[in-house]
Amino acid sequence: MKHLRTFACILDVAKSGSIRKSAERLALTPSALTRKIQDFEQEMGVTLFERLPQGMRLNPAGELVVRHIRDQLSDFDRIRSQIADLSGERRGHVSVACSQAFAHEFLPAQIARYRAAHQLVSFSLMVRDHAHVVSALTAFEADLAVVLQPPPTPEFMPLLVLEQPVCAIVAADHPLAATAGPVRLRDCLRWPVVMPDRSLAIRYLLDAARTRVSLPAQVALETGSFEVMRGYAMREHVVTFQIRAGVPREDQRLVAREIDARDMAPAQTVVGQLRGRTLPVAAARFTEQVIRALAG
Repeated sequence: MKHLRTFACILDVAKSGSIRKSAERLALTPSALTRKIQDFEQEMGVTLFERLPQGMRLNPAGELVVRHIRDQLSDFDRIRSQIADLSGERRGHVSVACSQAFAHEFLPAQIARYRAAHQLVSFSLMVRDHAHVVSALTAFEADLAVVLQPPPTPEFMPLLVLEQPVCAIVAADHPLAATAGPVRLRDCLRWPVVMPDRSLAIRYLLDAARTRVSLPAQVALETGSFEVMRGYAMREHVVTFQIRAGVPREDQRLVAREIDARDMAPAQTVVGQLRGRTLPVAAARFTEQVIRALAG
């Protein structure tokens, strides 16, 4: 297992760009860390890093080696997970990258459900905007992505593509909360709105819909946080927006009304992984659970 320690050292330096910072994190002296990397370079017969005044930077050979290391560590995690499954005791770690829309309600509920059956599996949940979720997969920081409106890229392999209606979110005592059926966008825009900022994919759907109906919006607040959007909706008679899967179901203070499909196209929810990668058992089983929950 000694080579795994060397791999971890190389990956950490590649990420931090600094021998000193990585040595502190890895509980090594800078000289010991430098020796580990130099020994590996000597064994490979090639240098991995450019030594610059401002730190360490991977050269083209280093980028190839780091990609191979990430593949090897991923395969090792998968094998370790499969061995644990042979004993009937599922272990492992699952890393998920997601759009903010799924971070408050949907994924915490799914993680809790999975861990109720497999308490030896741990999770990390990274909230990334839709443009950066794929980079978390390619860097092997995430096993799985649950993302809204992902940009097309060949590295990303969709496992489920699902259309989610966009909802208007209002306080329970708001006049729009009392009406039945889908709500028209023009009725929403008669009220002040809490608008998602441009870091959120739903903003682009709203802008396109407003352009089609040629209606202005009276923006009371603009924010990149769905939590702030919902919180403000409980303090003023405003309208804010969220996809159906991200709406808190147990909060009686808020009401979600689907926006009429004639006014606003649904949002595309995609569950996916890095193309060509075989996931560890725990990550693969959790992915299946997430797909069933969304598709059902």
